[in-house]
Amino acid sequence: MIIAYIALGVLALGMLLIGKSVRIVKQYERGVVFRLGRVNERPRRPGLAMIVPGVEKLQKVSMQIVTMPVPAQEGITRDNVTVRVDAVIYFKVVDPVRAVVDVEDYGFAVGQVAQTSLRSIIGKSDLDDLLTNREMMNQGLEVMIDSPAVDWGVHIDRVEIKDVALPESMKRSMSRQAEAERERRARVITAEGELQASERLSQAASVMAETPAALQLRLLQTVVEVAAEKNSTLVLPFPVELLRFLERSTPSVRPDNQADASTEKLRDGFAGLAAALSDAVGSAGAGATGTGTDKGAAVSSDSANARPEGRAPELRASDVRIPAEIGAGI
Repeated sequence: MIIAYIALGVLALGMLLIGKSVRIVKQYERGVVFRLGRVNERPRRPGLAMIVPGVEKLQKVSMQIVTMPVPAQEGITRDNVTVRVDAVIYFKVVDPVRAVVDVEDYGFAVGQVAQTSLRSIIGKSDLDDLLTNREMMNQGLEVMIDSPAVDWGVHIDRVEIKDVALPESMKRSMSRQAEAERERRARVITAEGELQASERLSQAASVMAETPAALQLRLLQTVVEVAAEKNSTLVLPFPVELLRFLERSTPSVRPDNQADASTEKLRDGFAGLAAALSDAVGSAGAGATGTGTDKGAAVSSDSANARPEGRAPELRASDVRIPAEIGAGI
């Protein structure tokens, strides 16, 4: 009976020793073995690993890529702008023995190096580089972090700058700058359009100067276009030379009634001329009211008078109004 108990104890002790000596290493892990405090240069591969209890110790190291956010770091750029930048770093262990032996906590060490490197890259860069040349900043930051990490058996896979926080005053200044730039481009485009239009108008003026009839055709076309829109106003330009001719052809009267008589003569002459022009454009279906410009006189007609559709208005001498500046000159 005592022998049975001893056998059971030995069996239990053997099972306990086997349980202590058996380790399972996962596919993404490597096992670093320490035998009496000395590291074994060859890490254990994934699968079942046997160690000697009390003599060897197995430490597992993950070979997966680790994603570590870098806390936002505040710094001053080379052009004296205060910014706040945060980033994210991707790294993995390529040498598990060195990652365990050469550094106490490789994850914490990589995080601290990333923070100091991020502050250093902020001080060496301009604000425009941080905002536009992100790829170059990421590469420079990756090189700065990877230099010490290589000695720890860690490889920096990728570094990305996530966000660049600017002061509110700087945001407003950049907004005003962008608005001014867009306004400048709009003015340049408008000026280029006016230049092209002036060149076309110059060519058209040259053609019309060679063919005077073209100007008259253009005038008639403009009159038809204005009249076709059912407007109550029809613009008819008159040259100032016509006024001078009528003034010279007006007979002299008594001084006290000279202005009134000249005005009546001009009104009668313009009434006849307006009647002829009204017959010419009456088919357009619009009322004719002549208004003067700075180079001519004006012929007007009351648009309130009812008339049949498509019939030219009848103008009377009393309907013709002479502008004040022309009447004063008479």
